[in-house]
Amino acid sequence: MDNELQAVMAKAQTWLGEQYDAETRAQVKAMMDAEDKAPLIDAFYRDLEFGTGGLRGIMGPGTNRMNKYIVAMATQGYANYLLKVQKENGFQNIQNGRVAVVVGHDCRNNGRMFAETVADVFAANGIQVYLFESLRPTPEISFAIRHLKCQGGVNVTASHNPREYNGYKAYWEDGSQVLQPHDIGIVNEVAKVTMDDVRFGGDKDLIKIIGGEMDWDYLQAVHTVLIDQEVINKHKDLNIVYTPLHGTGRVIIPEALRSWGFENIHVVPEQMVIDGNFPTVVSPNPENSEAMTLGMQLGTKLNADLVIASDPDADRLAIVCRNDKGEWVIINGNQTCMMFSWYIISNKKKLGKLQPNDFLVKTIVTSELIKKIADKNGVKLFDEYTGFKWIAWRIRVEEGKMNYIGGGEESFGFMPYDKVRDKDSPASICLICEIAAWAKEHGMTLYDLLMDIYVQYGFQKETTINVVRPGKTGAEEIQQMMKDFRANAPQTLAGSKVVCVKDYQQLTMRDAAGNEQPLDMPAKSNVLQWFTESGLKVSVRPSGTEPKIKFYLEVPVAGFTGAKDYDAFNQKADEIVAALKKDLGL
Repeated sequence: MDNELQAVMAKAQTWLGEQYDAETRAQVKAMMDAEDKAPLIDAFYRDLEFGTGGLRGIMGPGTNRMNKYIVAMATQGYANYLLKVQKENGFQNIQNGRVAVVVGHDCRNNGRMFAETVADVFAANGIQVYLFESLRPTPEISFAIRHLKCQGGVNVTASHNPREYNGYKAYWEDGSQVLQPHDIGIVNEVAKVTMDDVRFGGDKDLIKIIGGEMDWDYLQAVHTVLIDQEVINKHKDLNIVYTPLHGTGRVIIPEALRSWGFENIHVVPEQMVIDGNFPTVVSPNPENSEAMTLGMQLGTKLNADLVIASDPDADRLAIVCRNDKGEWVIINGNQTCMMFSWYIISNKKKLGKLQPNDFLVKTIVTSELIKKIADKNGVKLFDEYTGFKWIAWRIRVEEGKMNYIGGGEESFGFMPYDKVRDKDSPASICLICEIAAWAKEHGMTLYDLLMDIYVQYGFQKETTINVVRPGKTGAEEIQQMMKDFRANAPQTLAGSKVVCVKDYQQLTMRDAAGNEQPLDMPAKSNVLQWFTESGLKVSVRPSGTEPKIKFYLEVPVAGFTGAKDYDAFNQKADEIVAALKKDLGL
């Protein structure tokens, strides 16, 4: 038996103790006795870590799995850290001498059980808990933390991952997911915790159930995103089809749309059913056209103007509209972010609401067209790392000096206000419907508007390539790929000379002549970017929450004059993408 397997067996052995339930002990014992030790190794070779999205994994027994014991130990570690920070006077708004947290969950299997486990452990550590009565959208958890002046929170969700997954997002007092140094501090505390250290049986008086009153307050906040009530009133009959994909948006998003004045809202009945098995889709990811099939079918039947979806925890959104041929097309995440940014700037300017200190935020892997829009209109744009916690970080840095008006990233998420510090599909869905109403007022569809933005700012195609490498060997392979790219950076990409290399792990930017200068970023991150003479941009980073390495490709094509060019320009971009993939060995 090699050293690695010995270590795994020893780790698994501890899960045969009486502190684990009979079902868990039996499952672990079966893996230990099996001839094929791969499942055992994958379940125990590491502990789940906080990444860009928190704790996330396949459900099952083991330290590398999502289960009530990992959830309990993570919560004990988080509680220890919160109490440590309190002792060091690191919080400004402690009420009644107690640290307070919000706990929520989405529709996933075991979600309620995990959330109640989290609440119990927090309460057992003397922490005040505000536990949502049932599933709620991720952005409402963020809102509640800020609204109740809590010091942190936990949302049990795996967002848009397949049904086998669940997760644990840890939040800080500003309503954003934890960042350095707190994420590292929590990880270090969690690493010290064993099951023997976990406190259970918390005082139930410390757990307050919240629900409808917070929904109302959250909906009032969402309403502040509205820019042009007049255009909504004129087109209140905009024909909208919405699906929550079996998740948390099922009640609150239709209600939010009605509160804005939209009256012609239809839902996909099969997907209004709360179900963590997501029976109507292969994967509950609105980025995938397959997940939007039922919505598009209903949209066709009802001759809808647009079809909209939120993912299971209602932080992401997807928008489907008709192209110039009358076909349904999904507006991708970069296009969505671009359209939001354009509308917020242009309509605030038209209505006299744009201020000199307004600013936008995008992530470094998101379309550079957004920077062109901001620059042309004199609006400051900040580039931050992937993940809305970094957008929230920038808001915190600029608080009191500048005014945040929106931010997003390519992964189908947008945050149109600062009352929430995470992706917010209810607010974003309402705003995209306002944009559709504005387009209709001007004789356009959303697709027509997108084409107009391309004509004004330049056409480019963005695409993301995910290379999946599961398990321990996969993680090692991903690490090696990043090492190889650093050691042998490409000199040309798709026949265009690389003129700039950004290495966010080294925090350096190097030009074609080899001259280096520092990158001004708040922390190091394992990301590489290459920029070429022709305007190509390639970004590569390992995912922080999934077993994959991601390549983000931006391909500009000059000369675009409108929708009639789209197919030809898209084909030309695809040819460049194929050349990029070949150069990158994909």
